[in-house]
Amino acid sequence: MAEIGQNRTTNGINYTLFYKKVRNLNLRVHRDGTVALSVPRRCPVREADAFVASKAAWIARAQARMAAAETQDIVVNTIDRDDAAALFEEVVRRFYPYFSHRVSRVPDLLVRDMTSRWGVCHPTKQRITLNLKLAAYPPEALEYVVVHEYAHFAVAGHGPDFRAEVARVLPDWKARRALLRRR
Repeated sequence: MAEIGQNRTTNGINYTLFYKKVRNLNLRVHRDGTVALSVPRRCPVREADAFVASKAAWIARAQARMAAAETQDIVVNTIDRDDAAALFEEVVRRFYPYFSHRVSRVPDLLVRDMTSRWGVCHPTKQRITLNLKLAAYPPEALEYVVVHEYAHFAVAGHGPDFRAEVARVLPDWKARRALLRRR
């Protein structure tokens, strides 16, 4: 059964108020930019309005992130998966010699449209999966993700040994990683 919320506006912010069996006030900004607030059943409306008004800056930042993500999704939808796979394959092959002592062959490559990761390494399957969205980023960012995933063939976690393995191949890895956070 779908929940029915109460549409409200406070300080120019439109939001939907839901009364639920919760203990805290829970504020969410959805992918489409809409705002929802879940409150305990006995919470006064004025308290809900005041809470939303106090979070105005946070809501604006979250809505901007969602709008940017939607724009990124539009770009990704125009990227041809085969073209991305060919680009990714070239980079994976180019960096293989740096890790040939750890990997018996060039890993298999999968390209997926992922929401929360740039890449995934499966050492036991000798496979690297890369996010389709990487095709829209600078080559240096793609190279960083490929080296990052290769480094997982040597070191499982993200500790000092892992960072040293990445730095061995890409001394400027921090600047390259920062490129992934700019969009």
